[in-house]
Amino acid sequence: MASKSAFQEARLKKVDVVALLAESKIRAAMAEGKFDNLPGRGRPLPDDGLARVPPELRMGFRLLRNAGCLPPELEARKEVARLGSLMAATGDPDERRRLSRLRADAELRYQLLIERRAR
Repeated sequence: MASKSAFQEARLKKVDVVALLAESKIRAAMAEGKFDNLPGRGRPLPDDGLARVPPELRMGFRLLRNAGCLPPELEARKEVARLGSLMAATGDPDERRRLSRLRADAELRYQLLIERRAR
């Protein structure tokens, strides 16, 4: 166990060194005025739509969004909505029943994902 603790300490020290280096570079750039004429200076950052996401999950959600992916819960919710639209658009009763079953499965999958997230 001692080696794991030593490894974690060394890793934390490495992170501290990187953070200190980044901080010093930022301070030097500020002193040189490199941030003075940035677009949007003095205005709040644009809303990224993640205000309701817990802070510890925001970076992961942002990475997924930028990669064109959605979290599983949102994918499931989109599927429920898509199947609902298809059900409303079809005139065939057999197709509507088939879509209704698929939608019920998608709703169950969504609820299970939401419950798992809540734990």
